[in-house]
Amino acid sequence: MKIGILGGTFDPPHLGHLALAEAAMAALDLDEVIFMPAYQNPLKDKRQSTPAKHRIAMVERMVADHPNFAVSDLETGRGGPSYAVDTMAELQYVRPADYWFILGADALKTLPEWKQPERLLRLCRLAVTSRAPLSPAEALMRIPTELRKHVDVFEMKSADISASEIRNKLAAGQSVSLWVPKPVIKYIQEQKLYRIS
Repeated sequence: MKIGILGGTFDPPHLGHLALAEAAMAALDLDEVIFMPAYQNPLKDKRQSTPAKHRIAMVERMVADHPNFAVSDLETGRGGPSYAVDTMAELQYVRPADYWFILGADALKTLPEWKQPERLLRLCRLAVTSRAPLSPAEALMRIPTELRKHVDVFEMKSADISASEIRNKLAAGQSVSLWVPKPVIKYIQEQKLYRIS
């Protein structure tokens, strides 16, 4: 079984996340991609995320029509900072498979700062695509040489979308229909998320 893991805050999930999962699946011939919402990204700002139950519900709605995509609450259920190495160790224990951890080139450049990156790369490979302003080749040059052989680079059309921009538009009452799937927008409206209080 070849499985991709797409981690992130997903606050909110958007079409860029879907495009990334689809591109990785096609390029690496994956059987499944599991979306893994983080409880807390240890390398990102400490902005208060939308509660995990909402982020999981939004991702579930986004992938509902994609039979090869799934959602896991492994990290949100564990609480605390979400470290890829802990997640991959747990997955390899409960569901051994060939895993790829999917990320953009911007995240790859921070790999040396991750918890136990060498151990992580014994548990899975990294699937990396371009994310402005870094290309995968540029990001690869910023990680230790001995780790580069564990990275598979794939191409995808640039999806110039950021969750922070989407949150700002939602707070301002602007449409986000170009970037966010309809079922997710409906959930956001029902739950009154991302409003300025």
